[in-house]
Amino acid sequence: MTLRLLAVHAHPDDESSKGAATLAKYAAEGVDVLVATCTGGERGDVLNPAFDTPAVHRDLPAIRRREMAAAAEILGVRHQFLGHVDSGLNQPLPDGSFATLSIEDAARPLTQLLREFRPQVVITYDETGGYPHPDHIRTHDVTRKAFDVTEDGAPRKLYYLATLSRAWFQAMHDATEAAGLESRMGPVLDELPPDRLPVTTRIRCEQHFATRDRALKAHATQTDPAHPFFSHDRDLERATWPWEDYHLVNGTPATAEDDLFAGLR
Repeated sequence: MTLRLLAVHAHPDDESSKGAATLAKYAAEGVDVLVATCTGGERGDVLNPAFDTPAVHRDLPAIRRREMAAAAEILGVRHQFLGHVDSGLNQPLPDGSFATLSIEDAARPLTQLLREFRPQVVITYDETGGYPHPDHIRTHDVTRKAFDVTEDGAPRKLYYLATLSRAWFQAMHDATEAAGLESRMGPVLDELPPDRLPVTTRIRCEQHFATRDRALKAHATQTDPAHPFFSHDRDLERATWPWEDYHLVNGTPATAEDDLFAGLR
């Protein structure tokens, strides 16, 4: 049986900042991993000061597509844009953008993809979107819609990402200070709310953290090298938190899972 995993994200770069080591791990093991990106990220900010130039802003849609292709190659996964237009964060949202579409229209391309690809495992965001960008929230909505309407009785699982949690930042902060090093996680912890998703599944993927970092840096316009995420020691991370976390939506495992395909192999 061919194992197939689909990760549904809002914008290019989301796949590399959320669960990327998991995707690289399964791809390296021979799983058919496909990333579906709902929008092209056309209205995203340029977060790397080195690329915050008029020329980059003029060509941002094409640049983000090239960055996405590079990241997918690094992770070893396939990729498909679903063709929606980035909504941006400014109100009112532009007419015709992803978050303004009806759920039926917004879910149509993903529904077709699910019917064609037939993944046993689907990963996306919870109802908060992970953070309150309208495209992230709509990505959750359309994934739930598409997952439900393509139900055909075949065993499959839906997961919400629980990565980059407050617990992760706290653990890295504590481990860094315990090692006698300076932690830059404090300001992040000051802003993060308590974790809300119970973790049902932990995927050991520390061997792929370097791949994750390379994929994230491939999104050069979206990656600020001064962000605290890049400041901690990677060997310390591998020793402290060698997994990425998920919440199983359609079921409650009897014991903590260490495989997204548990019960399906």
